[in-house]
Amino acid sequence: MSELFREIDEELRRDNLRKLWSRYGRYIIAVAVLAIAIAGAIVAWRDHQATERRAQGARFSAALALARAGKSADAATLFATLAREGGGYSIAGAFEEAELLVKSGDRKAAVAAYDRLARAAGVDADFRDLAVLHSVMHGLADSDPKATIERLAPLTASGNPWRPSALDLTAAAKLKAGDRGGALEIYQQLADDLAAPRGLRARAAEMVAALKS
Repeated sequence: MSELFREIDEELRRDNLRKLWSRYGRYIIAVAVLAIAIAGAIVAWRDHQATERRAQGARFSAALALARAGKSADAATLFATLAREGGGYSIAGAFEEAELLVKSGDRKAAVAAYDRLARAAGVDADFRDLAVLHSVMHGLADSDPKATIERLAPLTASGNPWRPSALDLTAAAKLKAGDRGGALEIYQQLADDLAAPRGLRARAAEMVAALKS
């Protein structure tokens, strides 16, 4: 008797499965096809990204080779292209482009390149701050000291990785503005800061001695 009930139960299950498949089978197939298509698209996109990274890496190496060969204009053009197209080499390309402009003597164009990087969306804050430092450093001679000090203020906050360099440039801007006392205070602070780079501390100590003399 138990065997009969088991057979009836299995038959009912098969009948229910057939009904369910008849009603929902096409949806199940559609979902399966969609899942396969999505998986294929993800794999294809990853392959595309890997190919783009390899291509960018090759262009970056080519630009470095051009720079080493003295073809600065061609190298700067290629670095600028890498900077515009985004990807893993865009930030490095932007910095290299600006540095080549500095070496070529075009400080105005270099400052503009650093400023673009400092304002770029999606760039890590530390890199944006570094771009600000370079922009200020190469544009200090032609800039308004007060505006320079205000621009550097966020970088002088405790915990900022570029704080010592930002303080050094702030002191230089204060000197340009005629504020010897303010500059002396900052240089003394840098000279006493054991966390600051040794070379920067030594130069700050020299400035302290010069300003006190």
